[in-house]
Amino acid sequence: MKKSIALATAAALLAAPAMAETVKIGVLLGFTGPIESLTPDMAAGAELAMAEASKSGKFMGGSMIEPVRGDSTCVDAAAATATAERLITSDKVVGIMGADCSGVTTAILQNVATAKGVVMISPSATSPALSTIEDNGLFFRTSPSDARQGQVLAQILKEKGVTSAAISYTNNDYGKGLADSIQSNFEAVGGKVTITASHEDGKGDYGAEVGALAQAGGDVLIVAGYLDQGGKGIIQASLDAGAFDTFVLPDGMIGDSLPESIGADLNGSYGTLPAAQGNGVATFEKLAGEAGFKAGPYAPQSYDAAALMILAMQASGSTDSNTFKTKIMDVANAPGEKINPGELGKALEIIAAGGDVDYVGASDVELIGPGESAGSFQEVVVKNQKITPVRFW
Repeated sequence: MKKSIALATAAALLAAPAMAETVKIGVLLGFTGPIESLTPDMAAGAELAMAEASKSGKFMGGSMIEPVRGDSTCVDAAAATATAERLITSDKVVGIMGADCSGVTTAILQNVATAKGVVMISPSATSPALSTIEDNGLFFRTSPSDARQGQVLAQILKEKGVTSAAISYTNNDYGKGLADSIQSNFEAVGGKVTITASHEDGKGDYGAEVGALAQAGGDVLIVAGYLDQGGKGIIQASLDAGAFDTFVLPDGMIGDSLPESIGADLNGSYGTLPAAQGNGVATFEKLAGEAGFKAGPYAPQSYDAAALMILAMQASGSTDSNTFKTKIMDVANAPGEKINPGELGKALEIIAAGGDVDYVGASDVELIGPGESAGSFQEVVVKNQKITPVRFW
């Protein structure tokens, strides 16, 4: 028995980095592409957690953490996998905070991360298909699945007296999965979907797509797309044609750039995004402000994704993904002392002393099933050209 413990301890020491080693973590997000207005704050959130852990001096015997950014583009699977390959092979990252959009996240996981044995924790990939994907225990996410978002949106539509809706979705894994979830849940509560039609990002003219949507009709147009490209184009073309005047905006459409671009015509539209409430949220908003960025969509989840990876390394005594992946669920959930943003040094110290932590973080983290967030959603409305919170679901 003592021999087994000694061997296990020796193995952990060999796996752990040397004193004051620099540990690299990838930050793989769509710095260009259809959500590029969101990713600067997302990256800043993740990097805030890394800087906090490094500054504490408590991480892995005084080791420092260096973020290495890579552009997923959000939509180009080939470019995203090439970037992930570079991060792992050339930059020698030990884990990836990302990716962001579901399609590129799936491609990276299947083509690079699983083969290389590297942990990925996505703050924003929400496709239901990622709940059952083969991942060798390497993939986690701090945002809930769109299977849940579809349920929430259906209930909101029912409450508002919406009886029929058209759906336009971006033609990828995220858009199709979310559209299917919204349609099935809306129909389950008695609603009618008049049409479900895809759109492509990056087009200059969405007149044909809007013509088909307008012909089908509906009380509202649900746009399951991206706020900086196709989704915005569908909304603007619909307004120009007088086809729809109220739009339902799932998470990929939520961000300040959309009402700023569309203007007052977007007022009264509404939607949902993953969000939490509690002390951790307020603390993160304060920390983000002090660091010079906004606690916008998915920035809290990005902070939490990086924090979970850091705490799992500490708990396993290793920066090897195939070792620390086994500790991510442990540090995310009870039992243990609850940890909020700004308390990573405290958490690292507790773990180093042999204690347990229950990481709550900026988004009220609780991981379920295959390592994804149980999550809650915030209902929002566009009012005076601003995204305005309404309530939590």
